[in-house]
Amino acid sequence: MHRETSGRSLLRNARVYLSGPMDFVASRAEEKQSGWRVRVKEFLQSYGATVFDPWLKPKVRGLHEYGREDVATVKLREKWTFAPTKEGARTRAECARTFWETMHIDLRMVDISDFVIAYCPTNIYSVGTPHEIIVARQQHKPVLFVSTAVVFPALDELEKHLDSVGDTQGKKLLGRLATRVPIRPNPQGIPSLWYMPLINGHNFFDGFGFEKYRKKFNWSIGPTDERERRYPPKRSLLQFLENLNHKLPKKWDANKGKFVQDDDWLLLDHRNVQRTSQDARVHNDANAQKVCPHSS
Repeated sequence: MHRETSGRSLLRNARVYLSGPMDFVASRAEEKQSGWRVRVKEFLQSYGATVFDPWLKPKVRGLHEYGREDVATVKLREKWTFAPTKEGARTRAECARTFWETMHIDLRMVDISDFVIAYCPTNIYSVGTPHEIIVARQQHKPVLFVSTAVVFPALDELEKHLDSVGDTQGKKLLGRLATRVPIRPNPQGIPSLWYMPLINGHNFFDGFGFEKYRKKFNWSIGPTDERERRYPPKRSLLQFLENLNHKLPKKWDANKGKFVQDDDWLLLDHRNVQRTSQDARVHNDANAQKVCPHSS
């Protein structure tokens, strides 16, 4: 693991939660083993940050495997039924009760984090991610929102193929499919209008910027790298995090027309709290000895 030890380090001991789609990704196994969270976690840990990854939840003392999320989560969802019967009600209650543990621990990780990184591609359905973002923003925590280019090169190739062979029926079927599923190209990565005031305009990123750090961390080339080479990020997350490690960012004040201090960035020094508590105990013990010099 790479470690950055020289100079000032604002990210050392900072706590970060990684939010993003999990249910409707192309492959849960691949996402867990080599998805964006794996790289961002490694990058943040190199600066000494504590990273909360919902794929690898921390253990809960006294509650074995509480909130664990794996292939069983998908199987649980498959049990769901809308049947208006006693058995249907029992099944729905079981689904809700079981997944409550996952929801509970994920939101608790948001609670104890200093800031949140949220990956929100516009083509993937997600409910938990907006929930976590809203919880963080209600607590005035920064949410670093990544909205990358959404393109479908395979769809473009299929359309060209259908044109080349003159398959008009195939083109009609493809057109009908595109209107019924979220096949909406978004090459600029423009986020939902609802997110803009929720996040604030200064915390949006159109890519991760993995390429600059790929050799350093020995990351193999994958689909994300290929997309970012085709659509180079104008504002990359990792570059922002590297800068954040040395200096707190400012925000744009529309009323004053200039950049001002952003007091959402409260990176608490927990080590200082511990030292202060220890100093207080020593001080109290010393005072006690002055008042009662013969006390044990």
